[in-house]
This record gives sequence, structure tokens and C-alpha cells, in this order.
Amino acid sequence: MTKALIVIDIQESFRQRESWARVSTPDIAGRAGRLVDLARAAGDLVVWVLHTEPGTGTVFDEDSGFVRLMDGLKPEPGEPVLRKTSRNAFTTTNLQQILTAQGIRELVLCGIQTEQCCETTARVAADLGFDVTFVTEATATFPIPHRNGVDELAVEDIIERTEYALSGRFATISTIAELAVG
Repeated sequence: MTKALIVIDIQESFRQRESWARVSTPDIAGRAGRLVDLARAAGDLVVWVLHTEPGTGTVFDEDSGFVRLMDGLKPEPGEPVLRKTSRNAFTTTNLQQILTAQGIRELVLCGIQTEQCCETTARVAADLGFDVTFVTEATATFPIPHRNGVDELAVEDIIERTEYALSGRFATISTIAELAVG
């Protein structure tokens, strides 16, 4: 096994926020589920990551009951479930140690939020020497308000910007279909 799928923050917390009504990919759990099926069929490791904000009283506080995977996603025995408190999946977890111990050099990333936790994880992973595949269609994001409080960046623009920023620098951009035949 030299490859792992990292499923980032596809958790019920996001569905509890008003912004969920404007999410780019409402079927994110289904799309990630297809990647999980592909990874398991190939014998690749699946790592689950959940974002937590302990003591905040928000939907990301474990006491809220919403820091759990969305319906349809379920770890199998032996698949690590990590809890992070930073934007990337490495800094506040033992993800790097898990991957290194298993000889994993290739990562496939999916999750929420495209330009935040997913992109940041891709950048850190590349800096750590991993070969990263970023499956944009299996990520989700929300419009970003401009600092002027009036304008906002649309989800399509966020996704396109993320692909431009990562492609050829930090990751290979791929689709679910490309991974299914590759």
C-alpha cells in the first residue's frame, strides 16, 4: 500500500450552518463515498479527518454532537479517524506519522472546504514530499464575502482559483471518473 485517500471534514457540523444552503456540492458525501469505494477496492488506506473547535460552543465543538461524519460515510475497522484543530490535516494530528509508518507516498484528497482545509492540506502534503491528487469535484465550498462587506467570490470562482493555484505546483487535479479508470 503506497496510496491513501484523505477525507477531510465531511461532517455534520457544516450542514448545521446557514451557509449550507449555498454549498457548491450538496452531494459531497456521495461523491466522497465513491472515492472511498475506489480506495478500498484498490487496497488503499482511507483516513478520515474531522475538524473540531473544543470549548467554543459552536457546531464544531464536540459537545454539540455535530462533529461526526455525514450520513453515508462510515469508517471500516483499521481506518484512522483523526480530529484536527487547524486548517490542515497535518499540524494538529499524527497524520504524517500514520502515512510514513505505512510507507504511503501518494495522497488523494477530498472534503470540505475546497480553498481552506482541503487546499491547505494539499500544500502541506506537497511540502512534506507526498504526491497529491486533488479531486475538486469531491470538495465543497461556500461563497466568500469580500472585506468590503458587499461583494463576494462565487463558489465557481473559488474552485477555479484553487485548481489554478494547486495544479502543477502542489497537486494533480483529477476527477472521480479519471481515478476510476486510472
